[in-house]
Amino acid sequence: MDHSTQSIAEFATRLTFEDLPPEVVHDCKRRIIDTIGCAIAAFDAEPARIARAVATRASVANGAAVIGTAHRTLPELAAFANAVASRYIEGNDTYPGGGGHPSDCLLPILAVAQASGANMKAAITGIVLGYEAHRYLFRAFPMRKHALDYVLYNAVSSAVGASKVLGLSLEQTAHAIALAAVPNLGTDISRRGHLTMWKGCAAANAARNGVTAAIMAQAGMAGPPTPFEDGLTAVIGAEEICPFPIDPLGFSLPKADYKFFLSEFHAQGPAFLALELRPQIKLDDIEKIEVFTYHFAWFEIGSGEEKWKPATRETADHSMPYVVGAVLIDGAYTDAIFEPARFNDPRTLELMKKITITEDADFNRRYPGSLPCRMCITLKNGETRTAELSNPIGHHDRPMSDAQLIDKFKGLAGRRLAPAQLQKVLDRAWKIENDAQWTVLFDEVRVGAN
Repeated sequence: MDHSTQSIAEFATRLTFEDLPPEVVHDCKRRIIDTIGCAIAAFDAEPARIARAVATRASVANGAAVIGTAHRTLPELAAFANAVASRYIEGNDTYPGGGGHPSDCLLPILAVAQASGANMKAAITGIVLGYEAHRYLFRAFPMRKHALDYVLYNAVSSAVGASKVLGLSLEQTAHAIALAAVPNLGTDISRRGHLTMWKGCAAANAARNGVTAAIMAQAGMAGPPTPFEDGLTAVIGAEEICPFPIDPLGFSLPKADYKFFLSEFHAQGPAFLALELRPQIKLDDIEKIEVFTYHFAWFEIGSGEEKWKPATRETADHSMPYVVGAVLIDGAYTDAIFEPARFNDPRTLELMKKITITEDADFNRRYPGSLPCRMCITLKNGETRTAELSNPIGHHDRPMSDAQLIDKFKGLAGRRLAPAQLQKVLDRAWKIENDAQWTVLFDEVRVGAN
């Protein structure tokens, strides 16, 4: 087997829960809370409804829960439905710069754990491994640089985590990795131009395939022995393969950045700056709004005609000018800015015409170590108002506190769950590693249960 496959498989089979520092276990529980909150908030969204309808076509008595419901299905179907829900509203964590969203593997791994009867220590170890594999693949194989999608990372990370939960051998884990990697190359058209539902579903599709890969490997299916340093490099060319694990003295899970707002991560900083400057101005006095950022943010969410006139939520939450304009008008960041009627609001569209997004050479040098942004609002009388930040709240160098995370969870999951349910989920999640009845968590997040 090739270097990447062997390194990941060996580390996965060797790692135990006892190897995890308490702070990593705690952060994993934070991410479980965060991801479930995102999933419940999206319960009524059309992509989540569609995925749920597909998942509930099968009924398995001791299967995996379709989140928000009492239905149990095949783990791979639950993996898809639950990951679509957790991803859709653009609130889950990320490795910025084209690394995608590592928590897309979290609910799929829990689906496998529930269906297989695994304990939560095994599930947490599997999730930590999923993040480890995801970040390694992002560093070793930068897919977006080659006009390919990052969903390969989601497929392999889900396969690795599921393999751990299922107790697969080194050889079986290697096969699961190959079975996930080889058939799951996607193009990045899901993330460019006019964005559709699939923007929030492609990673869930890959995660489902990763779960299926682990299940197939458990049953004896063999995959190609060199999926990366022969298979993938034949497509994207030779890359400088980094060592695995990336941080020999630490773990990758705490390096994933949380989102404070529901938007593409590189719009978080501009949103904070818009909120900071809003009390200092009157909208009618604005002459122009200049946002200075780094190349990736400009390319991803600040360029392209569609960013100045989004027609879908998927495009709007990936539009820096839209987020900035809507937040300045509302004086707050709420999900109301993504109501379909808002996309044609004349006031929002007129204000967006005053917005320019510009690359800053110094910010390009500082990225990706930090995510700097500066906003300068020039008023009609010539006065200016300026604000700048290095990292938004949620970045791993400016972390969200537990209290902020709980507020986010209650705000999201509270859209469909009663306050008593929210507290039950939190009480269970904070001590879930020692909970023999941890799967009751899925009962406690049933929509309409109370």
